[in-house]
Amino acid sequence: MQGCFITFEGIDGSGKTTQIKMLYEFLLERGHDVLLTREPGGTSISDSIRALLLDPVNREMKRETEVLLYAASRAQHVREKIKPALERGAIVLCDRFVDASIAYQGYGLQLSREDVIQINQFATGGIQPDRTYFLDVPIEISQKRLAQRFESLEGPDRIEQKPLSYHKRVKEGFTEICRDYADRIVIIDASRSPETVQGDIRENVLLFLQDLSGT
Repeated sequence: MQGCFITFEGIDGSGKTTQIKMLYEFLLERGHDVLLTREPGGTSISDSIRALLLDPVNREMKRETEVLLYAASRAQHVREKIKPALERGAIVLCDRFVDASIAYQGYGLQLSREDVIQINQFATGGIQPDRTYFLDVPIEISQKRLAQRFESLEGPDRIEQKPLSYHKRVKEGFTEICRDYADRIVIIDASRSPETVQGDIRENVLLFLQDLSGT
């Protein structure tokens, strides 16, 4: 089977990291060659950039700096990890990709959507997901889940600390992205139990992989 690039998107607290890990284990059990990775990060260099981006100390970071750092991390990630895996025929599962930059830096930071797309076109070399799962939850559920996470594990990172108005713009941005790329993006109701959500994702993925392989 040819390589397949699948991404997961959603606002913070949507459960995408849990779901992508569950799908990874499922596909491994079925004998697939699978790479599980994330953004920002995925390589040593990209993880170093991630630390800069998410450190709450860096509150003075400018919008333009942020979008370029995300793109720099992505450029390294694509060439070191994603592209080689696709070339060997693997299924690549990536927690966030360019859609996140359009939503968070384009809509959230109110930068030009066209500029964000062009910067990331250069960073990725034109590589795009074959399928994207957008885990959709109301902003109220997202905020509640984040508050629970901060109580039990760690405090908010630099992005999570941004005001509610910012996160609402991100949510609106994702809504528009889902509409604009409806042929690629599958919207999943992530307000349900993790098991129910995963069931829907697995069913869709298996059908999609069958279509790719022509069986």
